[in-house]
Amino acid sequence: MKRYPDGAYGKFFFQKDAPSHMPEWIKRVELMVSTREKPRQRRKIQAPLVNDELALLWMVNMGSIDMNTWYSRVDKPGRPDFVLFDLDPSDDVGFPETIQVAQLVKQALDALELESCVKTSGSDGIHVLVPIARRHSYDETREFAEIVASALARTHHGLVTTEWTRAKRRGVLIDSNQNGEGKTIASVYSVRPREGAPVSTPLRWDEVKEGLEPRQFTMDVVRERIEQNGDLFAPVLNGGQSLSAALKAVRRRG
Repeated sequence: MKRYPDGAYGKFFFQKDAPSHMPEWIKRVELMVSTREKPRQRRKIQAPLVNDELALLWMVNMGSIDMNTWYSRVDKPGRPDFVLFDLDPSDDVGFPETIQVAQLVKQALDALELESCVKTSGSDGIHVLVPIARRHSYDETREFAEIVASALARTHHGLVTTEWTRAKRRGVLIDSNQNGEGKTIASVYSVRPREGAPVSTPLRWDEVKEGLEPRQFTMDVVRERIEQNGDLFAPVLNGGQSLSAALKAVRRRG
């Protein structure tokens, strides 16, 4: 939960553990997570499962605006549904450059014969996701994302970066470190606490082009899109793609 007790433009805090007063009818699952304290430690939490409308409404009542989810499901928490390429523009670039980098990521994935899906983050970034069979580890997904991101940073210096420190960063960051057990991502269809309440929206790849504006995807617009196009995010959870051949190929190329 990402809770905004003072509203969308106030301070927020993350809460992974189910609060003690959460009603019993919202299911929980016991998970091991890393703490934010230094040195980092591991501890057990009772994570809430927000799988129906009533549970979602309860989270909203707790001041949650954007929902942040794991990349895996509770029956196999160590086996993610996708590889994430999290594209985050630095201060010297904007959304047009982020679109360019998303297209570069797609080209690289196409060359590896991997299908990919794309969504706006609802903020300033883009999420490119590679649906995979639920037998690969988080270490494998992170390694794959790191190799692809590093290759693109070398061949498109100044446009693509893997520099994590924001002060040193130039271009659009491909943050492969976001692939990890316990990491979370702004869920698809989450409303974001920004002016106009934009929504993290799944797109067709032919929409990812010059002129795309993430803030155009308001709640009303997204509802209309679902009525017209169905759920464009569904392939991400259907998986089925093996990562093995592509990972082997990028390891050879370095």
